[in-house]
Amino acid sequence: MTAVRRAATLLPAALFLCAAAGQAQAVGYRYWSFWEREGSHWTYATEGPSTARPADGDVQGFRFAVSEDSSDATRPRDAADFGTICAGTPAIQGKKRVALVIDFGTAADAPSGETPPARRTACARVSPDATTAEALAAVAGPLRYDTNALLCAISGYPQQGCGEQVSTEKKPTAAAGKPKDADHGPSVGLLAGAGAVVVLGAAAVWQARRRRDA
Repeated sequence: MTAVRRAATLLPAALFLCAAAGQAQAVGYRYWSFWEREGSHWTYATEGPSTARPADGDVQGFRFAVSEDSSDATRPRDAADFGTICAGTPAIQGKKRVALVIDFGTAADAPSGETPPARRTACARVSPDATTAEALAAVAGPLRYDTNALLCAISGYPQQGCGEQVSTEKKPTAAAGKPKDADHGPSVGLLAGAGAVVVLGAAAVWQARRRRDA
C-alpha cells in the first residue's frame, strides 16, 4: 500500500478521534442556583439570596444541579405563578408574600448516596425588608451556608458538600433548534486534530512524490 493510500485509510479514524475529543470531560460545579421569575420566564439572579430583597408578589426559585457556569445553569422546573403558590396564604398588613419554587434536582445531579426530595413550592410571609434568604429560611429550613456565605443546602439537602467540582461528560445541548455552542464554531481540539490529519496527509504525498522522482 502506498503512503498516500495509507494516509487516506487513516483519515476517517483520525477524524473520528477528533470528534471524540469534542466529548471530553468538562468540569462543572454542584450547587444551588438562584433565579427570579419575570413573567413566564426564569432569569438567573444578579445577586445572592442573602442580599436580594424581593417585593410583595415576587416569584423566586432555587435549583440544585451540576453546571459549568451561570450561562449553563439549569432552571427550576415548576411554572406555578404567584397566585397559585400563595393562594392559601392571605395577605396581612405590614407583611409581604414571596412565592418560592424549590427544585432539588435529579438523581443524576445528586451527591453520591443521596436522593433528592421532590420539588415543591412555598409562600413565605415575611417583613417588608426581608431578604430572599430570610424568606427561604421561614419556609424551607434548615439552610446551610459555607464560610463565604454560599448557600449549600435547603431543607437539609444535600447533607454534605458545597459547590464542589464535578467532572462530567460534555454533551451537545440543543437551544432554539441548534447546539448551544453552534455560534462559536468548531472546538479548538477538533481544529487541532484536523490540522494534524492535514499535516499527516501532506507528508505522505510529499514522500510519494520524492520516491517517484528518485
